[in-house]
Amino acid sequence: MAVEPRDNRSVPELLSDLLRETTDLFKTEGELIRSEISDKITQVEVGGGSIAAGAICLLVALFVLAQALIVALGELMGDAWAALLVGVVIAGIGVALLIKGRNDLSPSNLSPDRTARQLRKDGQLVKEQTR
Repeated sequence: MAVEPRDNRSVPELLSDLLRETTDLFKTEGELIRSEISDKITQVEVGGGSIAAGAICLLVALFVLAQALIVALGELMGDAWAALLVGVVIAGIGVALLIKGRNDLSPSNLSPDRTARQLRKDGQLVKEQTR
C-alpha cells in the first residue's frame, strides 16, 4: 500500500493557492465565453446573409426568370397556368432559403452550450476541491 505524500503548506498558503487558481479559472472561462460568443455572432451574420440572399434571389427570380418561363410555358399550357406553375416553384425556393436562415438564427443554435457545460463542470470541481 502506497502512502500519499502529505501537503505541508499552511492554511494561508492553501487559501492563497485556491484564490489564485479560482481567479485563473474564471479568467479562462471568460476567454472561452468570449470566443464562443464571437462564433455565435459570426453565425448570426451568416444567417442574416442567407436571409438577405434568399430575398434577393426571390426578387431577381420573380422579375427575370418568371417572365421568361411564363412566356415559354404559355405556349404549351396557357398563360395563366404557366404563371401559376412558375410562381409556385420560385416561392418554394425562396421559402427554403428563408427557413434555413431562420434556423441559423434560432435561440437554441445561438446559446453558448460549450461554455455552460464547462461552467457546470468547473462548479462541480470547485465543490469537490472544497470538501
